[in-house]
Amino acid sequence: MAAPTYDSIIKELKAKNYQPVYALHGEESFFIDKITKHIENKVLSEAEKSFNFTVLYGRDVTAQAVTDAARRYPMMAERQVIIIKEAQEMKEFNKLEAYFQNPTPTTLLLICHKHKKIRGNTKVGKLLSKNAVLFESKKLYDNKVPDWISKQLKSKGYSILPQASLLISEYLGTNLSKVSNELDKLIVNIPKETTITIEHVQQNIGISKDYNVFELQNALGSKSVEKASRITNYFVANPKSGPLPMVVGTLFNYFSKVYVLSSIIHSPESDQLQALGLRSNWFLKDYKRAVKNYGRPKLEEVIHLLKEYDLKSKGVNRDNTTDGELLKELTYKILH
Repeated sequence: MAAPTYDSIIKELKAKNYQPVYALHGEESFFIDKITKHIENKVLSEAEKSFNFTVLYGRDVTAQAVTDAARRYPMMAERQVIIIKEAQEMKEFNKLEAYFQNPTPTTLLLICHKHKKIRGNTKVGKLLSKNAVLFESKKLYDNKVPDWISKQLKSKGYSILPQASLLISEYLGTNLSKVSNELDKLIVNIPKETTITIEHVQQNIGISKDYNVFELQNALGSKSVEKASRITNYFVANPKSGPLPMVVGTLFNYFSKVYVLSSIIHSPESDQLQALGLRSNWFLKDYKRAVKNYGRPKLEEVIHLLKEYDLKSKGVNRDNTTDGELLKELTYKILH
């Protein structure tokens, strides 16, 4: 049996095919929050919630208290809903094994076990896998975020150009809650069925048209010293527009892809797109240009530099040098 996905769980919930226990765990809180919100708002009516809706917190509750609550019968409703939030902080979580062996069918018990996995090789993990909807909410890889953005916007009645979705993902990173909030802001003043462009993104998400990390990586890839210096100086003067950890992380992803492409530059374009995780050849030309401008030894040096400055941005092996000075150092070393 295939492991449940976010889409399959939401589909079953909308069809009112409820299960006695849902255990949501993993590093990505976005999907856990979305499923929780659906269960909070859709399973019971407002009248039914008065007697049949309970929220417990892992750090405060015992296994016995959870079991006692879950064994109760609903009042004037088909079922009751019990949600354990912050279940990863519940000291007696493993003591719920007896309940998981024989859950009450008229109780929907939702376990929100955020930022941490429930180990599948433990007794409680095996019980949940057998007797519950056990969903691991995994963080998306960087190269999966643009497709996720496109899917999110499509569900809201919009389409987006590949270069625009990549710009959003490069600028905002892999925090899906943050990305989702910015997408909601983006579409407030844009009519449905619009194809979202880079200009829409720049106007509504606060990304400067000329001074953003996407333009910086293109400037470095094309070895445009003047443009790279101009953008770097802008980031130094406007730290919130280009935080050092975000810039270094984005450049590391970029040059890593350039390095991969350098080893398969003579392969078919379809293989190159697959290796770089690109959906179209729109950006491929930029990576190819960078391959021409940086030989493999220099690319290895750049990747090493980016690892070094990533640690420095986090306070490792760092003196009193400011983030702005570090960014200037880094771009200079990449270009020369």
